[in-house]
Amino acid sequence: MIQSTSRRTVLRGLAGAALGSALPGAVLAQGAAPDRFFAGKTIRLLVGTGAGAGYDLMGRMLAEHMPRFIPGAPKIVVENMVGAGSLVMANYLANRAPRDGTVMGLPLNSIILEPSVKLLSRAGGAAQFDLAQMNWIGSPCEEPPVLWVMSHTKFQRFADCQAEKMIVGASARGADNFTVALLNNKLLGTQLNIVSGYQGTNDLFLAADRGEIQGGNTAYSAILLGRPDWVRSGKVRILAQYGRERTADLMDVPTGIELATTPNAKRILEALSSKFRAAYPFLLPQETPAQQVATLRAAFSQTMVDAEFKAAIAKLGLKLNPVDGEALTALVRAANDMPAELIEEFRRATEG
Repeated sequence: MIQSTSRRTVLRGLAGAALGSALPGAVLAQGAAPDRFFAGKTIRLLVGTGAGAGYDLMGRMLAEHMPRFIPGAPKIVVENMVGAGSLVMANYLANRAPRDGTVMGLPLNSIILEPSVKLLSRAGGAAQFDLAQMNWIGSPCEEPPVLWVMSHTKFQRFADCQAEKMIVGASARGADNFTVALLNNKLLGTQLNIVSGYQGTNDLFLAADRGEIQGGNTAYSAILLGRPDWVRSGKVRILAQYGRERTADLMDVPTGIELATTPNAKRILEALSSKFRAAYPFLLPQETPAQQVATLRAAFSQTMVDAEFKAAIAKLGLKLNPVDGEALTALVRAANDMPAELIEEFRRATEG
């Protein structure tokens, strides 16, 4: 009996010793380890556009400020991965990038409508991913484009460009400035004569200064940042805006949804507004562990209320109106929840 009791005591002692050496690691793996997963690591942030553009700038701002709110304070390094309207980057993210939270992507916001309308893949690439399986982190801003015109022209209100031809500039097929112009013509009855081939927003502004074009479709923030003198002096006039609701700065300017006269046109423009609501969508590959997704979502949300980040955004003339990861996931699903016939009409409307 004494031997039996002593043996059990010894076995309990051995078991305790074994657990004592194993449990700290196990507890760390289940508790503290996820919080410290990013310690000493570098997160690659892949931006699907070239250096110097708005997406690149937003990516670099997040890379500068967000690490302070990630446990372990990892570095975030921006890499530009251009091609096929950011599909090259999105395909890499979905199929080749590590799925552990150490690679994050920032594609063009047109990716939000890729499952249904396929704006990007039609522009010269193939989408090799399932958007519904991706992990959305959030978007800092809302940036709906506006239809603007130089004030010296005869176009005083939206109805004027429905009655007469107006020359607008655009970059290339698939770009927002081209797509929105097409949708104006197809859904809202405008007569926009689209002159494409400009390399970027600044080139469009220069073309307007030279009198080559009369207006265009760009984000209002781009005008505030690139041509603030136009706004101060009244040199530019805003005829319409394309968010779901009127923005605070443009309460007297109608939305495309308000201007639409058919249910289908309204529904298409509502779907289009979703991608402008999530102007800069940050995401992770599918199968990224839930803990890493949650950690980065929390860090993103903390960054959005950080005074330093908010001040940096304000210097760019942008206004924070963030969408968190869960809301962005719902937004993507809703944007693509359209009947097949409506999707087909949307696609036809963007063919010019």
